[in-house]
Amino acid sequence: MSGSALVILAEGAEEMEAVISIDVLRRGGICVTVAGLSGNSPVKCSRSVVIQPDKSLDDALKDGPFDVIVLPGGLKGAENLAASKTVGKILKEQEESERLIAAICAAPAIALTAHGIGEGKPVTGYPSMKDKFPSSYSYQEQPVVVDGNLITSQGPGTAFAFALAIIEKLLGEEKSRATAKPMLL
Repeated sequence: MSGSALVILAEGAEEMEAVISIDVLRRGGICVTVAGLSGNSPVKCSRSVVIQPDKSLDDALKDGPFDVIVLPGGLKGAENLAASKTVGKILKEQEESERLIAAICAAPAIALTAHGIGEGKPVTGYPSMKDKFPSSYSYQEQPVVVDGNLITSQGPGTAFAFALAIIEKLLGEEKSRATAKPMLL
């Protein structure tokens, strides 16, 4: 495997976005760590699916830095990510180091903006959340938006494209296509 990803899983996360991202990145050869925001206990997601993180966020950070930090959406999950000072610190360090940050659904409008990540860049997110972006962001009505080291995406139905965009950014277009092909995408 090459490349490393940290997926931060908070209570209320959108499970499809989390699981599809984790699965596709692992299929692409990226070493993925699923970190529980509130520890290593099982996390109840937005549709009551329960996911067991690999480890707590605090423990996962000992293995960093990571090539990409991934924030699944889900309104409550995004709100929990936004409220976390630890997440803010991680994202700021990631941005300052010019490493990749990827957020989907409600996470761009709620978590990224709360921590001032990606200001001045074009972004996307869940369409009904577009008014939540401050004027310092340029909302784009597209499934996935890539700008430098920031990848944003709209929601559950765009999760495959989102994960493949992360693979393309980290490992190249050929690896992204090779990962998509056996999934019939």
